[in-house]
Amino acid sequence: MAQEYPAKPLTMVVAFGVGGSADRMTRAMSSAVSSELGQPVHVINKKGAGTLFGANYVLSQPHDGYTIFANTFSPYLINTILEGNAKYAVDDFAYLNFQWFDEDLIALNKDSEFRDLPELLKTIRDKPKTVKASVVRGSAGHLMIKLLLEVNCIPQSNLNLVTYNSGGQARAAVAGGVVDFIVISAKGSETIREYLRPLAIVSHHASEEWNVPAINEAIKPMGIEVPVLPGSVRGFATTAEFKRQFPERFQVLVSAVKSALENEALQTELEAADIGGRWMGPEESEAMMQASFDTFKDYSYLLKL
Repeated sequence: MAQEYPAKPLTMVVAFGVGGSADRMTRAMSSAVSSELGQPVHVINKKGAGTLFGANYVLSQPHDGYTIFANTFSPYLINTILEGNAKYAVDDFAYLNFQWFDEDLIALNKDSEFRDLPELLKTIRDKPKTVKASVVRGSAGHLMIKLLLEVNCIPQSNLNLVTYNSGGQARAAVAGGVVDFIVISAKGSETIREYLRPLAIVSHHASEEWNVPAINEAIKPMGIEVPVLPGSVRGFATTAEFKRQFPERFQVLVSAVKSALENEALQTELEAADIGGRWMGPEESEAMMQASFDTFKDYSYLLKL
């Protein structure tokens, strides 16, 4: 019965190490969700293999609603399926809520000679191997650069693309002038703002924070459009099997997360820590996850070029 749940502490499993964005979001949410459920909510970290370890751990636990999965679902969970030989699928998880979105920024080194995104792309086309870029390997920014070349019929080999395993390394490359430009999360780039000249935001809307147009507005003079990837999408999920077996319990969790995010004190705490606190709900979150997966699947071949 729904009213008998939960009868014991719950565990939130973070698919990253301690101190990262998903971990900070989870620890901020755990106490608020605990208050809503009336049971302790413990946080543990199961990092490794691009979130594959965390996902497998969650799926191996009893499907009884006492394990909640915290992750950057797009692009990391997607990449474990497309590139990491995962045994699971997108629909093996039931998404409670996606609450923290980090759109990608396209930015030049501040001393770059390029004036705008069309000029940058034309130079890559007309002067092969003269432009360098940095990205995090397998990220939405990585795919975004590949898409920009693809829709402009620019050979992928024309760009000197340096891929890194961390955002810190990729940002250091553009801040230090090792590369000409970068496509990476906007929020995380605040620390190197003084070294950047932003060109566009990968979004359907312009960015007031960076004073740049949306990507398709920026490349409109070229007569092209690209799919708008959602960047980093963080939130919470359970297993789909749990939702199937215990739909009433699933709704209890949904209500707990929703009520927690409606708390003004929590929203103030999240805002102060620069952590997203949006409520989307299961249906919209699931639709976003599927749309992101489909886009990555359609263009995943580009990441192998």
